[in-house]
Amino acid sequence: MMGDTIVMSLAAADTPRPEAAERLGQLFDTHYSRLYSLARRLTKSPDAARDAVQDTFLRAARSPHAIPCGMPNEEAWLVRVLINICKDEWRKQAVRKRLAAEPAPPVDRRGTESELVARSTIWRALDALPPRRRAILVMYEIEGAGIPAIAQLLGVRAVTVRWHLSVGRRELARVIGTTS
Repeated sequence: MMGDTIVMSLAAADTPRPEAAERLGQLFDTHYSRLYSLARRLTKSPDAARDAVQDTFLRAARSPHAIPCGMPNEEAWLVRVLINICKDEWRKQAVRKRLAAEPAPPVDRRGTESELVARSTIWRALDALPPRRRAILVMYEIEGAGIPAIAQLLGVRAVTVRWHLSVGRRELARVIGTTS
């Protein structure tokens, strides 16, 4: 079952040469049990372990030329990839836990109902924007950051920030106009 998944994934991974597909199959046959056993110890469930091993072989399929030749070297490469995949997952889980543990921002009870409706309308409209444009609008309009500071922070030119502000404001007006 897993071998079929890897072979199908090969087709999507830059269509490797036939010898690369054969080598990947050999790597899978040789190292799957060892990698699954290690992944099972590093993850919380059998499904997560299978996913980690599958991701390992997908990365191998995407760059077969990067896998060193020879038993100890190829196994070490696959193990390093598997461990890096597990570390990435641990980081994601830590961020999720940290965000879940943070208290919700305080609600300003002094505001009127119309203020709360206006805020929620604006935040919904901001959610409709592309991430970069939304970030630029939030930094400029809400946080008060200047255009040069935003440009430097994002690694773009100031004219790009101005363009995103202009287009973002128009998109916000259009989205807010359709929701009102």
